[in-house]
Amino acid sequence: MGGPELERLINHFARLPGLGPRSARRIVLKLLRERETRLLPLAQALEAAASSVRTCTQCGNLDSCDPCTICASPSRERRICVVESVADLWALERAMIYNGLYHVLGGSLSALAGRGPQDLAIPALLARLERAPPEEIILAMPATVDGAATGHYLAEKLKRFAIPISRLAQGVPMGGALEALDEGTLATALRARRLA
Repeated sequence: MGGPELERLINHFARLPGLGPRSARRIVLKLLRERETRLLPLAQALEAAASSVRTCTQCGNLDSCDPCTICASPSRERRICVVESVADLWALERAMIYNGLYHVLGGSLSALAGRGPQDLAIPALLARLERAPPEEIILAMPATVDGAATGHYLAEKLKRFAIPISRLAQGVPMGGALEALDEGTLATALRARRLA
């Protein structure tokens, strides 16, 4: 096949989420065939991101400025949505249905993985609430055992602030057929029902 430079490049791509060795090879071939229009601009974009993107010291988002553009925006509502990861923050921003602030925990509590409260950005969240209490805290944890445990832990910790705390609704997705859903999703949806 190719030399060590090609193999190293393929291996780097193959380690990315959702890609394997075959997909990585196809990507590398495409980049090398279109060196001027794809490879060089990608290399420049990666270099620029590596030197300028950093973690926001207020919320944990990734941006080229600190505080990030979300935290610095005066038009944002004074509510904080607590999320597990930057990917979750970006997903909420893409949906364009929330115009508040965020706090990225950097994971969820997990006894199996040995991840406790000290391993997440929970102390930073508590300090942030002490400095500037928001109108509301929204716990947007994933619908997993670890997500539920993290949400419960946070709800207990945040009670002392006397700030309204809400959680994302969970249950039947739009367009979801009941017969295709697992028992846990159905049970959650039934428990979270509301008057029509």
